[in-house]
Amino acid sequence: MDENIGFEVERLGEPEFKSPLQLSTVRGDNIFNFISETDKFVFDLSLQQYQHCLNNSEEPQCLEKAGPRQDIFFDPKETTAAIVTCGGLCPGINNVIRGVVMALHYFYGIKRIIGVPYGYEGLNPDMGHGFVELDPDSVKDIHLFGGTFLGSSRGGQSVEKMVDTLVQNKVDMLFAIGGDGTLKGVDAIGEEIKKRNAKISVVGIPKTIDNDIDIIDESFGFETAFDVASSILRDAHNEAAGAFNGITIVKLMGRDSGFIAASAALAMPVVNFVLIPEMDFQLEGENGFLKALKQRLDKKKHAVIVVAEGAGQHLFEHDDVVKDASGNIKHKDIGLFLKQKISERFTETPVTIKYIDPSYIVRSAPANSNDSVYCSRLAYHAVHGAMAGKTKFVSCKVNNKYVYVPICEVTKKRKKIDLEGEFWFSVLQSTGQPFSLK
Repeated sequence: MDENIGFEVERLGEPEFKSPLQLSTVRGDNIFNFISETDKFVFDLSLQQYQHCLNNSEEPQCLEKAGPRQDIFFDPKETTAAIVTCGGLCPGINNVIRGVVMALHYFYGIKRIIGVPYGYEGLNPDMGHGFVELDPDSVKDIHLFGGTFLGSSRGGQSVEKMVDTLVQNKVDMLFAIGGDGTLKGVDAIGEEIKKRNAKISVVGIPKTIDNDIDIIDESFGFETAFDVASSILRDAHNEAAGAFNGITIVKLMGRDSGFIAASAALAMPVVNFVLIPEMDFQLEGENGFLKALKQRLDKKKHAVIVVAEGAGQHLFEHDDVVKDASGNIKHKDIGLFLKQKISERFTETPVTIKYIDPSYIVRSAPANSNDSVYCSRLAYHAVHGAMAGKTKFVSCKVNNKYVYVPICEVTKKRKKIDLEGEFWFSVLQSTGQPFSLK
């Protein structure tokens, strides 16, 4: 057990108002019950951890159950909420926006909801973006489309200026939809609010197409991403199989983690090699990638290669590190690099190579049915938590349960594929590639 993990969610103060939700407090009446602050789930479900706690008389680490509380912190009649979307696009953002607006308006009767345009830039008045007034009519159809209705941007703004903007506009709660950088930003906003002793709840709804946010089961939009990508892999296979020694290279998103590449390959089992950031592979040598590729071509006369964008960066000569506005390292194009190296290697054997990079198509797709359901439930739970006066937390799912987790805990490190885990073993079984390519 990691002793450094703490799952207690901060609160702005004691709740003073009764929830307008007509829910129950007793079992057996067929009406959903309010969630109590004592309703929690055990984090580590392993037998080993259970025995450790038993033998040492320790309380297990527990997560707060998400959902509506009977006592709430904010008076709905006097509450103003704001929503901001940051970072790259991801399927389902509009679903979350819609879900938050609908829950605020219909569940709690909150009438003033502000949309913040173009990410954290919208909280900096110097940028001149202004605000968008949101209501059920303005968002009723946005879930049908990909992208973000509010617009997005990368990069941080002055935390002090952003909090000034929230205070000046009498915002009581801020819902930030974004990935690691966004969540760190909203946590910093929460810290500045705390310094000022202001009563503004800040909530993160984790969004990353790469599914690399730690602790949580899965980020919204991820399933749609590999769903869309899998049909592209089917067509890539057709391209490869249609030529003698045909090779198709498909580059998918995955800066630090290869979940999309691996999951898409499992969903469409026509892939022969999956290369991800977590693995240290070599091109040359007896056990290298190029030798394995030649063996595949000799046997089957075609090959489909899926590579995550962050894979193989160790193969480049390292120049000065360049970062984007969010502080992420800009990786070299591993897909074009592989195409070049394969072409150079197979001079005596004729090969036909097609390179496909559908990344921006994948991330701009509307959410599929499963993700749409997931987005709505995340949004509803985020609203319930904010109304209860909780702050600096994310609405998420852990161990298949909806819970609240402090933002600081999910941003400590990136989630990565365990190369000794069953999931990666399944990928290797599906592709038939060697366990090691070095």
